Parts: sequence; structure tokens; C-alpha cells
Amino acid sequence: MASKGSCKAKDCGREAIAKRYCRKHYRLWKAGEMPKSRYKSCTFEKCRKKRFQLSLCEEHYKAKTGKGAAAPATAPPADAAATAAPAA
Repeated sequence: MASKGSCKAKDCGREAIAKRYCRKHYRLWKAGEMPKSRYKSCTFEKCRKKRFQLSLCEEHYKAKTGKGAAAPATAPPADAAATAAPAA
């Protein structure tokens, strides 16, 4: 097998196996833990998750917009409550 060179990660001299990374750094790259991840990551501070919408991951998007939270139970309309009650 022909040599692919050494790993392009800083201070790593291991043999490259894929994307010019060694096994360790390629695994980290796939997980999104390298400085330049394989996908665009969330813009929230220190969050490295994959973007969902508005440049945020799904968790931070839901927290910012309030979407996806449990909807409050709706009360029946006042007219329906009055007609359902027995007349005294």
C-alpha cells in the first residue's frame, strides 16, 4: 500500500489514512471535535454540534425560539363550559 504521508493535525507525525488525518484525528474529525469539523457547527459559545437552523444546533434553536417546547393545555371556551354545566 502506498504511503499517504503524515497526519495534517498540528504536532502529529502519524501516518495519514483518510482526509490526510491519522486514525485518531480522523475519528475526532468525524465526531466534529477537530477545529475544522466536517460540518458547520452551532454558533453558540463552545458548542460543537451540527447546525440545525439559524446557525444553531437543535437544542440551542429550541431554547432561543421556544419552538418544540411542550404546548400548554388549552382551556375549553367559556361558552362550551356554560352549556355543559347543568342548569340550577
